[in-house]
Amino acid sequence: MIEYIKGELTELTPAMAVVEAGGVGYALCITLNTYTALQKNGIGECVKLYVNEQLVTGGRDDSFTLYGFAGKQERELYRLLITVNGVGANTARMILSATTPADLCNTIASGNEKMLKTVKGIGPKAAQRIILELKDKIVSLGIAQELHATPGTPAATNVNGEIRDEAVAALTALGFSPAPSAKVVTEILSANPDTPVEQVIKQALKMIK
Repeated sequence: MIEYIKGELTELTPAMAVVEAGGVGYALCITLNTYTALQKNGIGECVKLYVNEQLVTGGRDDSFTLYGFAGKQERELYRLLITVNGVGANTARMILSATTPADLCNTIASGNEKMLKTVKGIGPKAAQRIILELKDKIVSLGIAQELHATPGTPAATNVNGEIRDEAVAALTALGFSPAPSAKVVTEILSANPDTPVEQVIKQALKMIK
């Protein structure tokens, strides 16, 4: 399984990027968010895209497609979206092109069907399914902003996402449930944003019930 591709950006359109790595040019389908991020690098620069491999069987021919994302959060949201019945790869990509990953997390968590229905191919029932099936998951995976902060707690936008994700992953590997782990880690980092990941984990071990 391909985790990411790192190499020279040789071609770029709003829908596709070609990255050359090890003498091989990889064509990856991308969202508009990733396109914007890659534009800042420019053709000929070294880029890194997180990959989701999509194998489609049936019909006359099987197809193997690579989807590339500028960040892990966007990739995780894409993977969650395609688990919802009726949301295919292209629809998921359109949703992620219509909004930022952070805004999409807030849209789902707040039950904002209106925003989802503005995306082509997403009707009322599909919007309801996305919210119903993914609302809890985006929090449990530690990819959403903290939406239930207590009064006086700094906003989750101040939280170091990389440290948070690493700490939650470590706690999950130790046997703790993702949702309470994500909540505790966010509280720790909201209070002290510069806390090293190992200290975050140690503090969380004392706080998780």
